[in-house]
Amino acid sequence: MAIKHNNQIQKNHFRKDWQKRVRVHFDQPGRKHRRRENRIAKAAAVAPRPVDKLRPVVRCPTVKYNRRVRAGRGFTLAELKEAGIPKKLASTVGISVDHRRTNYSKESLVANVARLQDYKARLILFPRKSGQFKKLDSSAEDVNAVKAALASGKTEGFATRASASFPIVNDAEANAITEVKRDSLVKSEESVYRRLRDARSEARHKGIREKRAKLKAEEEANAKK
Repeated sequence: MAIKHNNQIQKNHFRKDWQKRVRVHFDQPGRKHRRRENRIAKAAAVAPRPVDKLRPVVRCPTVKYNRRVRAGRGFTLAELKEAGIPKKLASTVGISVDHRRTNYSKESLVANVARLQDYKARLILFPRKSGQFKKLDSSAEDVNAVKAALASGKTEGFATRASASFPIVNDAEANAITEVKRDSLVKSEESVYRRLRDARSEARHKGIREKRAKLKAEEEANAKK
């Protein structure tokens, strides 16, 4: 509604001194440089351990994008069990775990188990205390070889990111989509659509057909009398 009469304007906050609250972002180039320096420092501090964790291959949701694969939040407990990696150990050796995720297909389970086994084959676990090797630790020869390479500065084989050593690659659209020809189908699968429609029709008209058959049988019985 419009304001009537020459009344006083209520709560007229016209002197907020807004210039003191203006925030500028002139430090963006400096922050970018500092983030890069921090990443390099972190990679050097944790070397030869990678700076990120190994993540599973999952399908994108929705019909529009589900032909693509991407990195998931973590491996399922079933995948870790199949690969022979204890769930409590996994997060300590650079493997991300997601206890909420579920495997709905054998294909994804096999692919991620193979990914875990490949990572496990390349993994070299140092003992917690020098010289005290335990069951899950790597052999003394492997540990000494890595120490010698680090001491000499020959770290070409050590990747700073797990995602660089275990990349997730999407197939080209031409390779991802394949045409199934009728000649290659099994004889029983040639008319699957027709069989599905017939089964649906039978289920819909089951009651009516039973009722008709019952009435017809009663009429025939009465006619014989």
